[in-house]
Amino acid sequence: MTIHESLISPTANPELERALRERLARRSAIAGGFGELEPLAVRLGLIQNTLTPKFQNPVLALFAADHGLAVEGVGAQWGRSTHDQAMLALQGRLPSTVLARLHGLQLQVIDCGIAEDMAPHPKLQLRKVAHGTRNSIFGQAMSRENLHAALRVGMEIANNLDGNVLACAGMGMASNECAALLLSRLDARLLRELLSPQSMAALDLLEAVLSRHREALDAMDAMAAFGGYEIAVMAGAMLVAASKRMLILVDGLPACAALRCAASIAAPVTDYVLFCRSNREPGLDTALHGFHAGALLSLGMDSADGTGATLAWPLVRSAAALLSDVHEFPMQSAIAGGTAPVAALQDSEADEPEPTATTPADFTEATTVPASATELLPLEERSTYSGNPLLD
Repeated sequence: MTIHESLISPTANPELERALRERLARRSAIAGGFGELEPLAVRLGLIQNTLTPKFQNPVLALFAADHGLAVEGVGAQWGRSTHDQAMLALQGRLPSTVLARLHGLQLQVIDCGIAEDMAPHPKLQLRKVAHGTRNSIFGQAMSRENLHAALRVGMEIANNLDGNVLACAGMGMASNECAALLLSRLDARLLRELLSPQSMAALDLLEAVLSRHREALDAMDAMAAFGGYEIAVMAGAMLVAASKRMLILVDGLPACAALRCAASIAAPVTDYVLFCRSNREPGLDTALHGFHAGALLSLGMDSADGTGATLAWPLVRSAAALLSDVHEFPMQSAIAGGTAPVAALQDSEADEPEPTATTPADFTEATTVPASATELLPLEERSTYSGNPLLD
């Protein structure tokens, strides 16, 4: 195991998983089963390494950037510039931002590389690496130095979060197309399988981009070749979020591309991810299939990325509450057919034995955050940060 992989612990823990399932079984013995919420609850307990998962200060982060490919007429899905889309988010006028406020998710819009300058706003993080990427039909979308800067920006963003939930979604003209290029190359998928019907008109152009950068085979080379800044920043944020044992909600094709790149650096990052869905684009089916996963909630929407995460969030909270907040009935009186006193039912949770060094409930919740975010990168990449004022 390499150094950067060791900073993200796999969530597999057979003893804890057994204890979580037993805890749910006791609570469903009289109250009834919880269906698909049970495996979700177990997953949350494994992510937080505890029998009683709890969440605080959840964040919906919309990572926004422009792409040079947009000048070729690619990616104008919503008929608005990236700048205008980001402004609508900051004004709380997008469905995702309205639902985030309704369900208690803190909104953060991250300017990773919007072509236009954004005015300061309390919910805006101005972390622009550059004013958009270059056009990948003519050369690399970003320099290696800017790629490293974008990864470090994401790492710093996640490291500064004081909560334990990060919902990620991308925003930007041609963002989906650049994500499709990345996933096509890294997962050896046909590009047409990842494009939306609206993007199929640009298939020949995008195939030409793939051909031009046919030597960009690994994740770092592919990100530099195809872009974009929002994908690279998301990838960095996911790496540090996983190292802090945070729950990561991934919504949309750009977020899937970011996860694919992050997983190529440290594979265990996928253990901390739940997938959400905001639209019916067939390319997202292909992307999720590559992770051998499905969306937590699929409602047949056709909305901007991030909306699905806000709708799935109450479901996640409900699953965690089954472990943390639901009181257990005293099993002995239930088996005997008797009725337990009300006080006993109210105090049953408190009557559970305190965890000891030999009980399955003794699981460590604290996680060591890497002293330097660059430790999460491959060794050969770290030296490139030396002397760079953006990264030191």
